[in-house]
Amino acid sequence: LCFAQKDVFQLKDLEKIAPKEKGITSMSVKEILQSLVDDGMVDTDRIGTSNYFWAFPSKALHARKRKLEELESQFAESSQKKEALEKNIEKSKIGREDTADRAALLKELAALRQRKEQLKTEIDKYRECDPDVVEEMRQTNQVAKEAANRWTDNIFSIKSWAKRKFGFEESRIDKGFGIPEDLDYID
Repeated sequence: LCFAQKDVFQLKDLEKIAPKEKGITSMSVKEILQSLVDDGMVDTDRIGTSNYFWAFPSKALHARKRKLEELESQFAESSQKKEALEKNIEKSKIGREDTADRAALLKELAALRQRKEQLKTEIDKYRECDPDVVEEMRQTNQVAKEAANRWTDNIFSIKSWAKRKFGFEESRIDKGFGIPEDLDYID
């Protein structure tokens, strides 16, 4: 509507004209107009207490020209990148021609990689004999032993407290809490 008449409008004018000329309900004119303003297709400005809206064909033409220039620039950039990549591919192919020597070297490489995997598997079999692994296991066992003795000490402390506080016999406490009779510190 703004393009066709090349004029400036207020919202109330558009609410009257749009239903007649474009078949838009007057209730949705404000929403559509705001959407067009947000998309940059219609300009708006506040003058005094009124808001004015306009859209001239020249602005749309300039916007399309800018977009076209931007896309052409991106296309040129992409074309240059493509050419550079194709040159890199050609450079990479040099020395990789399928020859008997290359085939023999690739076969040898595959065999060496397979041998490496076999040796790795074999090393993993003997991992438990590795001095570092054995030392780590010793340290882990020491920490576990200290923790077990700490809990045993806690159990003895609670049993002692229960005997003093409630006068229970030790065998009754053991039975009530499922504590084995042979519970003792780990050496």
